Amino acid sequence: MKILLVKTSSLGDVVHNLPMVTDIVAARPGITIDWLVEPAFADIPTMHPAVHSVIPADLRRWLRAPLDRRTWRGVGALRARLRETPYDMILDTQGLVKSALVARLGRGPLYGPNRQSAREPMAAAFYTQGLAMDWGRHAVWRNRMLGAGALGYPLPETAPDYGLSGAPLGGAGEPVCLAFHATSRASKLWPQERWIALGQALRRQGFRILLPSGNAREQAAAEEIARAIGDGAQALGRTDIRALGDMIVQARMAVGVDTGLLHLAAALGRPTVGIFCDSDPTQTGVLADRARNLGGFHASPHVDEVLGALKDLEIIDAA
Repeated sequence: MKILLVKTSSLGDVVHNLPMVTDIVAARPGITIDWLVEPAFADIPTMHPAVHSVIPADLRRWLRAPLDRRTWRGVGALRARLRETPYDMILDTQGLVKSALVARLGRGPLYGPNRQSAREPMAAAFYTQGLAMDWGRHAVWRNRMLGAGALGYPLPETAPDYGLSGAPLGGAGEPVCLAFHATSRASKLWPQERWIALGQALRRQGFRILLPSGNAREQAAAEEIARAIGDGAQALGRTDIRALGDMIVQARMAVGVDTGLLHLAAALGRPTVGIFCDSDPTQTGVLADRARNLGGFHASPHVDEVLGALKDLEIIDAA
């Protein structure tokens, strides 16, 4: 059996789709899974050993320039590639009109969330069969529900297994904290003075602080935080996802706001503390054995709460 998964973006959403892949191969041994994803996030599916092929689809760029010749050439090349393989099932877990439309380029029956479950209800009109999922549950579980419903196996009751190759086997890691300070929405940011206070507290416990960034604005903020923390804090330049994954695996822990890299850290098995300032961690928080979520909508956690969570995870001594 061959299936095509369609989960194109963003980084956190792609990570949240990984446990469904683990479920599918456990329930249907011998299945072949291809995955259609935005090029910026293509490294994530390649980390899962059960994914056969990763097919890039540059939807964001195409939507920004729908009349550009390069857009039409790109869409044509994607269609040609997808038509090469007849799929027994195409499963769109994104639930958007754009993801449903690109999924229709493939050969095979198209499944996705039903009208009540899709993020964009109109997307359900493109599916051969719509599937129900519970919006009261975390995104990881919603994806697992879609996989179970599409392939007809019981929803597993086990904790999610992200299946990432190269994940640590419980080692402590180097005394490094990856501090994911940046995110796509200003309302999700944690105040700089709290990052500085947290960094200084962790430095007193012997940790180095690494602050990744994705663009010039984030880099400037990281440099300002690192300068204020002092020796042992470093602002990193732009780094690709796979290289950051290697850093995460080697680090002792990760702390961050609601951003995809934080979810990657949890998926890679690192002790992780999520700082939520304007989103609901019950639906999109870090979900792993050694993970803690703090805050929520309009609820920015204090430094002492973060240090308390790290102590609870047995990463630091009493703050």
